Amino acid sequence: MTVSTQGIEVRSSSRAVSQWVELLSSMRFAIALLTVICIASVIGTVVKQHEPANNYVNQFGPFWAEVFASASLFSVYSAWWFLLILAFLVLSTSLCIARNAPKIFTDFKAYKENIREQSLKAFPNRAENALDESAEAAANRMGQALLGSGWKVKLQSRNTSGGTGWMLAAKKGVANKLGYLAAHSAIVLVCIGGLLDGDLMVRAQMWFNDKTPFMGSGLIADVPEQHRLSSSNPTFRGNLMVTEGAVAGTAILAQPQGVMLQDLPFSVELKKFVVEYYDTGMPKLFASDIVIQDLETGESKPARVEVNHPAYHRGIAIYQSSFDDGGSKVVLQAMPLGSAVKPFEVSGSIGGSTNLSNGAEQLALEFTGLRVINVENFAAESAMTGVDVRKVDLRQAIESRLGAGNKTVTNKALRNVGPSVSYKLRDAAGQAIEYNNYMLPVDLDGQRMFLLGMRETPSEPMRYLRVPVDENDGMDGFVRLRTALADPELRAQAVRRYVAAAVDADRPDLAQALTASGNRALGLFAGAEASPSATGTPAVLGGLPAVSSFLDENVPEAERERASDVLVRILNGALFELMQLSREREGLKPLPRDESTEAFMTQAVLSLSDSFFYPAPMVFLLKDFEHIQASVFQVARAPGQNIVYLGCFFLIVGVFAMLYVRERRVWVWLTPVAGHSGSQATMAMSSNRKTMESDQEFELLKTQLLKVNA
Repeated sequence: MTVSTQGIEVRSSSRAVSQWVELLSSMRFAIALLTVICIASVIGTVVKQHEPANNYVNQFGPFWAEVFASASLFSVYSAWWFLLILAFLVLSTSLCIARNAPKIFTDFKAYKENIREQSLKAFPNRAENALDESAEAAANRMGQALLGSGWKVKLQSRNTSGGTGWMLAAKKGVANKLGYLAAHSAIVLVCIGGLLDGDLMVRAQMWFNDKTPFMGSGLIADVPEQHRLSSSNPTFRGNLMVTEGAVAGTAILAQPQGVMLQDLPFSVELKKFVVEYYDTGMPKLFASDIVIQDLETGESKPARVEVNHPAYHRGIAIYQSSFDDGGSKVVLQAMPLGSAVKPFEVSGSIGGSTNLSNGAEQLALEFTGLRVINVENFAAESAMTGVDVRKVDLRQAIESRLGAGNKTVTNKALRNVGPSVSYKLRDAAGQAIEYNNYMLPVDLDGQRMFLLGMRETPSEPMRYLRVPVDENDGMDGFVRLRTALADPELRAQAVRRYVAAAVDADRPDLAQALTASGNRALGLFAGAEASPSATGTPAVLGGLPAVSSFLDENVPEAERERASDVLVRILNGALFELMQLSREREGLKPLPRDESTEAFMTQAVLSLSDSFFYPAPMVFLLKDFEHIQASVFQVARAPGQNIVYLGCFFLIVGVFAMLYVRERRVWVWLTPVAGHSGSQATMAMSSNRKTMESDQEFELLKTQLLKVNA
């Protein structure tokens, strides 16, 4: 039997109906649907699904993000057109099975013993021979031999002019045809399981029960009934977030426009969340010790949920999906940059916010994240800045660029640098900038520094301001220097001290010139004055770029290098005196002129220059925290899961049957020889696939049945 790609031909008065039925039941239509589903699955794999809308706008731009959203490419597997294609695939494949199943079962039972003698001579595998035994005896012998080899045999007697002839028909491997039915049934079962476990039931309740997605905010308990699904909902898949020590019993089902709330027949209490880390800082194990409280019986059942080890209750699976912050309490210390405001503390919880105001300006401080472990790679820190050809290892240099992708010659120096806090400062217009600050200073290039990160959009990487620590391993020294730099009187006093120490008292003319240069350099660096630009571009306010811009505009190119060296020396000297003055105001001892002070001042000058590009008037450092974790579970009632498993089993059976089971049929026509006790045998063999094994098997059967030497 040959499986046809044509559909069912329906005898109908309407030609359009006949054509539609033929198309739906044809194999070409099912293959086209499978192709579309494969393309959609590729899109759903490449494009992250159910992400916030802002992420797609940042990735694709406003225009294409709107186009892709209108086509539901950000939620492919729950899109109406995807579910419609699945439904049509089920219908088309079912019609294909209904069309071919009767033919397959009929062919499965048939031996085709009515084939004519002349037809046997047209087969590629055929043979003839004269036998010394009668036709009936030869037929019985051959039948017994084939039965012993696992063939199914049928004998048919026919009257001929020379007497009674016998047709032997045998078949083997007819289960190959069942592979077609099993494979196509698998497609139907998998699609039905996908429809049952998808959003189809949720969509049906939204269509027929007037359920609508919730797009607001607030407490879950206050959400109206039209946004909730009953606990008897036959199928759903949602997320349940539970904080340590808290209880939750309502899952959230993400929808293209808002969310639906799914009430569960039980509640989950998170007793303890356990997480273990690799040396790289990646989570190695996270598990949740929970107590499931049945709302109907009041029964409490403890359970432990790990990745790939879910818990089950009332037909609902509870999977460990991920973990998050459960509202950790943090205490931040505000360190002003360039203002006379005293440092102060602010407390809050991750996920919350608080308002800040200096009277004229309003800011909202949003606590967005707390990470207690930050593992960074410091291997590059020890790398040489210069190259000595006598120290070059040629083998290592080649192996580092060739070979396996893991690059075993690359060394890593992983180190946990401690906790960090993330927050956002949002202005009155709603614009927010994200910040990420480490709690503890980090050793970089042989010096301890605080790392203060910021970025304006989530798609950008963090850019860090490096602030050197003072003698107390804190940031107070830098803050004092930055505050003093904004004070005109302290700047002038620092310049006078520097000039008095650098110029003899009998050189008033030189002291006057040096004072003017010092005031100009420190004023430019502090952003107190701006040099007008001859090209009309905006002047740079503050930091080393302001000094460089002044030199470019006012000093000839031939003298620029020498002038910049002089101006930088004056600036460094004045800043050192400014640092000493800031310490005197606080009643602290002056810094000694040693290597540690020199290293601090070198980095402080660079940090002060960069601080003018820091978009916030203050820095919030993590002073103390209470870490509270939350576990994110995926709860699912999936009645189609077992159907999908059955479909997968059928698919395996069907593929193996079609690929590895060969259907073979053998016919032997035995004609009695007139006036002789012997008979004439004509043999032929057919196979659904022409292979070397089929030829070898025919040669073996020819030898056994017809007694023909190979």
